Amino acid sequence: MVTKRLQVLLDEGEWKEIQNAARAERMTVAEWVRQTLRFARRAVSTSDVEAKLAAVRTAVRHQFPTADIEQVNAEIERGYLDKAIS
Repeated sequence: MVTKRLQVLLDEGEWKEIQNAARAERMTVAEWVRQTLRFARRAVSTSDVEAKLAAVRTAVRHQFPTADIEQVNAEIERGYLDKAIS
């Protein structure tokens, strides 16, 4: 694995806050920053909002058969039972 160094300049107050947060989590500042960046990266949507909306709009134009949820679940269970018996 190749690693890269990242340098971030913080004012004294920010540094102290991050230090305190890391200490509260019983980890180094570096590990706290890595974990925080991973969390932030996962929180950011990687897909284009317009592409998602277009997919939803396309899907709702279709007409698919549907049923009451109890009926669907019963049919699924029957399928499992039929498969187990055969």
